[in-house]
This record gives sequence, C-alpha cells and structure tokens, in this order.
Amino acid sequence: MKFLKIALVAIVLLGNLIIAPPSWAGKDFTKGADYAEVTQAINQLVQAKDNPEQAGYTPEAYQQRLSQLQQQKYVIETARKRAQCHNETTGTLAVYANKPKKSPTQLYYLAAGEETDDDWDCDGYYLPAGTQVVLGPNAEAQALTEPLAVKFVDGTQSIVRTNPATGAIELNVAPAHVFKVGETNWTIPSLSQADVNAQTPSPQIID
Repeated sequence: MKFLKIALVAIVLLGNLIIAPPSWAGKDFTKGADYAEVTQAINQLVQAKDNPEQAGYTPEAYQQRLSQLQQQKYVIETARKRAQCHNETTGTLAVYANKPKKSPTQLYYLAAGEETDDDWDCDGYYLPAGTQVVLGPNAEAQALTEPLAVKFVDGTQSIVRTNPATGAIELNVAPAHVFKVGETNWTIPSLSQADVNAQTPSPQIID
C-alpha cells in the first residue's frame, strides 16, 4: 500500500512536469524578434564574406561586425532571465525598460548601485549630449554631441561603470543598436546628466 502511494505521488509529479514546465526553467528568447533580426543579419553578412567591400566593410570591420552579431546570438541563446541594467556609476541612469505584456518600453530612472528587476526587460540606456562614453569593451571614449539611445538584445546583462581616471561611463557590452532622435519610436528627450541626476529613481523597476 505504501509503495502504491509513493508510485501515485511520483506519477502526479511527473505529469505536472510534463504538462506545465517548472517555474525555475530558463526562458527561451530564441522565439523573439531580436533573435530573428540577429540571425538574418548574420546570414546576410556571411553571404558577403568573399566581397566585404561591396557590403561597405573593410575586412577588419567585417570581422568585427560578424563577431558582434555572433556574440549577440550567443547571449540570446544562453540567457536564462530577462535583460537587466546594472548601474555602477556615481550618478543616476536613464534606462529604457518594459514589463512584458503590461507596459511598453519607456524611460525610467535607475539610482547608483541599483539593478533592474528581472521581471522587467531593460532594453537599453539614454545617454545625454555631453556624455563621455565608451560603447563597449573594444570601443574608444567619445564625447556625445547629441543625445542617444542604446539598445541591447534580449537577455543581455548590461553594466555601466564610471571610469575613475577619466570620468567616462563605460558599457561592458557593445549595444546592438545606437539610435539618434528620429531613428526609433523610443522617446529621446533633451536632458543633461544633471537633469537625469535630479530625477526621482523609479521604484517599480527595482526588485
């Protein structure tokens, strides 16, 4: 009788696992628009492998772009939680975030030392004009003459730090897209870093 009870419990548990995936299972981001876009871009780039100049690339720039896209594809394929933004700067960051199926992508404010809740998708950052920024591990510092929005693919764990020697903010991952005003449906306001620092941090995006 005891054996039958144990067997019955085991069958019920197994049935639950088959019918409903466990809540701790990783998310699959390969069904999203980002993955389709990155895969298409890689395929188009591979077709131009023999003549990268015709696609507007030097051989070095071609290889760099291909490596970036392959890294983005890898991030999407291996990510197990939503994209998060981590603020390791000395000030407030303006971030673009959305809560899937509940709120569209818009600007929120992330205080120094905070990270976004993984119930949210942190899509990227707003960078004010005048910012000294390094857009990725292999990039050089640049002073922005106009505000930008930078976007990351699904699942990216992006970190922004302040370089103590130069004061520049540095991104640990190169963005998938860099938008100027008019190039995206995201709002790109005209705010200075002082304006961003003066904003009240958004409590809803923090765990």
